[in-house]
Amino acid sequence: MGARGSDEFYMELALEQARQAEAAGEVPVGAVVICGGEVVGSGYNQPIARNDPSAHAEMLAIRRAAAHLENYRLPEAALFVTMEPCVMCAGLIVNARIARLVFGTRDLRFGGVRSKFRLADSPLLNHRVEVVEGVLGAQSTALVHRFFAARRGSGDFRAIDG
Repeated sequence: MGARGSDEFYMELALEQARQAEAAGEVPVGAVVICGGEVVGSGYNQPIARNDPSAHAEMLAIRRAAAHLENYRLPEAALFVTMEPCVMCAGLIVNARIARLVFGTRDLRFGGVRSKFRLADSPLLNHRVEVVEGVLGAQSTALVHRFFAARRGSGDFRAIDG
């Protein structure tokens, strides 16, 4: 694990969240929100369990951080997420005024930050997020690949939609 306070340290925490998603049969994506060096929100993908298409790791972590900090704006926060956020989550990141986004691996099908769109730091918007990608990317990629390989092998496609 990286040194406390490093991007690698916080990404390891996000990977722990992703493993919880995997154990629950959800796509293994995890997220943590850091403010002042402390975790103020965390979450992992739960759209299947909650019957809620918006229950992405980033959504849940940001909601918890906002509740914890009692503020709908998080201008001093950093979000660490194992996979590139989708368009929905990228919009939330901008609306919450997250200062910094660190993600592990790109989402080539739905990525809203680098792969398909560039919402988080778009010059068209009034807030731009500092984006760092590839932190513990190999671990994040391996987790997702293993998950989908197991689903293909078992014939369980409920978590593979779109």
